[in-house]
Amino acid sequence: MDFTFTEDQIAFRDSISRFLMTEAAPELLRDIWETPTGRSPELWAKIAEQGLMGLSAPEADGGMGMADVDWALLLQEVGYYALPDSLSDTAYVAVGMLCALPQGHESRVWLSRIAEGSCRVAVGHPVNLNVADAALADVLLLPHATATGLELHLVRPAQCEITALSSIDSSRRLSRVRWTASDATRLLDGTQGQKVWDTAGERGAIAAAAQMLGQAQRMLDLSVDYVAQRKQFDKVIGSFQAVQHHLSDIVTKIEFAKPVLYRAFYALQHGEPDLAVRISHAKLQCSEASWFAARNSLQVHGAMGYTWEVDLQMFMKRAWVLDAAWGDKAYHAARLTQGLLRSPNAPVGPGSTFDREIDSCASCSAQDAIKNVAEEVAA
Repeated sequence: MDFTFTEDQIAFRDSISRFLMTEAAPELLRDIWETPTGRSPELWAKIAEQGLMGLSAPEADGGMGMADVDWALLLQEVGYYALPDSLSDTAYVAVGMLCALPQGHESRVWLSRIAEGSCRVAVGHPVNLNVADAALADVLLLPHATATGLELHLVRPAQCEITALSSIDSSRRLSRVRWTASDATRLLDGTQGQKVWDTAGERGAIAAAAQMLGQAQRMLDLSVDYVAQRKQFDKVIGSFQAVQHHLSDIVTKIEFAKPVLYRAFYALQHGEPDLAVRISHAKLQCSEASWFAARNSLQVHGAMGYTWEVDLQMFMKRAWVLDAAWGDKAYHAARLTQGLLRSPNAPVGPGSTFDREIDSCASCSAQDAIKNVAEEVAA
């Protein structure tokens, strides 16, 4: 089995990275976030021109018709350059929800509008108490609880009572949304809608995880640049062993989180039965990597790393808020525990990563498990 990304996936990631390096530089984002809306229609249109908005939309609707794994590298770039929530919510989560509608459904028209970059969608998933970009969206996808499950509704901002909320992250535009469900807004009933909302929750969680991993890498890169220039006692602080240890530990966290994240994308694309376990594991690992990167990066920067003028604070604050988005640590830890301990012979451990027929971990010793991990990392 080939676990590497294709040349096309890597090339697309590199092209998006080069584009964002110029169009989403920190100084430009600061200017955008200080505007009343905190968003740039020009940047949104340029991102759509790169094909990112239509990545998951069907070809018949003007998109590229690509799958979940194709987002694994791209969402890390979204995090690396601190792009706002509505991009992943619209282009990845909302597109997946709209694709679940039957062919010929009138609301599928929003797929082509998303692909061309003329539509922004806010998703009010039950796991998120507040809705990101609700006041800025063209439409909102909202849940309504019934006896049969969560219905899927498409609502216009004018049909809602939207109360703006503040956030520690200047790029986030959170709102509390009140609305009334009706037959006119319903897209799917409770039975059909519940499946859509379940999958949307998994996509939102893994998107947040991938972005946090990208932010961890950005904080590491910023810290490496800083310690190569900052001097104490006539020496750059990057030459101090203690500083090197702080940064090398971040590398370890990032590298150990990557295979967990990629494995979760694979499980999502193939609809594996232990999907919830994979997603929660990825969210926890990437969250730990981003928090650790923020803590150690702030340590080498000193107190100035938290000030507005220093780029580090942009990615540090964003990592903190994404940690609680689409399920916080307690939520995903509970799901992971429930999934792993659902039965005495639950297939856990490295030997059960892709092999469903051999429950190797149930009988292997601790030494064998460690050996398996080492072999997987080396491979």
